[in-house]
Amino acid sequence: MPLTPTALAHADDLADFVAASPSSYHAAAEVARRLEATGFRRLEEGEAWEISSGGRYVVVRDGAAIAWTVPADATAITPAHILGAHTDSPGFKLKPQPTTGSSGWLQAAVEVYGGPLLNSWLDRELRLAGRLALSDGRVVLADTGALLRLPQLAVHLDREANTGLALDKQFQTQPVWGLGDPTQNDILAELAVSAGVSASDIRGYDVVIADSARGEVFGKDGAFFASGRLDDLASVHAGVVALASHQTESGPIAVLAAFDHEELGSGSRSGAGGPFLEDVLERVYAGLGADSSTRRRAYSSSWCLSSDVGHSVHPNYAAKHDPVVHPVLGSGPILKLNANQRYATDAIGGAAWSAWCDAAGVRAQEFVSHNNVPCGSTIGPITATRLGIRTVDVGIPILSMHSARELAGVSDLHDLARVAGAFFAG
Repeated sequence: MPLTPTALAHADDLADFVAASPSSYHAAAEVARRLEATGFRRLEEGEAWEISSGGRYVVVRDGAAIAWTVPADATAITPAHILGAHTDSPGFKLKPQPTTGSSGWLQAAVEVYGGPLLNSWLDRELRLAGRLALSDGRVVLADTGALLRLPQLAVHLDREANTGLALDKQFQTQPVWGLGDPTQNDILAELAVSAGVSASDIRGYDVVIADSARGEVFGKDGAFFASGRLDDLASVHAGVVALASHQTESGPIAVLAAFDHEELGSGSRSGAGGPFLEDVLERVYAGLGADSSTRRRAYSSSWCLSSDVGHSVHPNYAAKHDPVVHPVLGSGPILKLNANQRYATDAIGGAAWSAWCDAAGVRAQEFVSHNNVPCGSTIGPITATRLGIRTVDVGIPILSMHSARELAGVSDLHDLARVAGAFFAG
């Protein structure tokens, strides 16, 4: 079925969002930039906050961003509806002493970040991006654009490449970025130029490698969308789109919580396992006159949608999936279930998800793992454990999860934003 112009426009805007978000720090900054452009007020953690009914706010902590709207009729026991997602993606991170090389080549010393599908990074134009800490105390963002490549060994030199390619994480994942003597060249200088600073002023850095190609719609009837970092910028973008258009006259406190470090387990000051969301909610409810007991009353009727990607059934590997439950691209967002609480969904949450999908006019699917192929986990159980807020794990189905370039359904991307809007409306 041909896609609507709105769904195609949403995919094109997502391509822009991903292009502007090569690192978690860029993603958090882009969330804030977009929301500020629609009237949200940027807050700083070190300042006193004045939270008022009808207000719209956003705050950034490192590579995480939390934004919220306060309804005009909000009280100290108004519940919160929180859409949780994450800004980081699997890949590679720049090591200390990052300039290396041999045989006349300049290379970058990198460490594997999370669990990337290593082979998918071969033979792509890659960019360096992240944050630089400077000697004067400033922190700036840097993005080199296409600079690096991880070239695969030619099949003439590896006759077994098509029968079992396995990359050594230390010795075969160091990308090239130029020609010359590594003692006379510095990759940090490339980052410094992109940020408009001096390399000698760099005192620290958190820099990752990202695919530089823009997201693209393709396939029959334009059904597919391919891009890097869909896990989980697709959810972050859906939340931004829904929150930016959310009306604040009544209903719950609508919150977008885009955390960092999910791919590492979420254990950081800006991850879902850290205090960021709890810190923000405490200050928001304090601004509405709530004490700890009153805030807990609000939490009892609050909800969190933990939105992350899940596996679509793969036509070439159908046996890896549950034999009955087969989510597929283009058939709607997914409700994620797991008997061992790898996902936080329960019966009550599933019923609520169904109601939000109905309110948005969106059909949905279910996802459950094959018993012999255990699933990963999300920020859902972590958030539910930290705050005691009922949590539902959802997302969109994709193929090529953790690849340098993942595959989603265009209609699913737009439908997720539509359900997020219904969720925020309560």
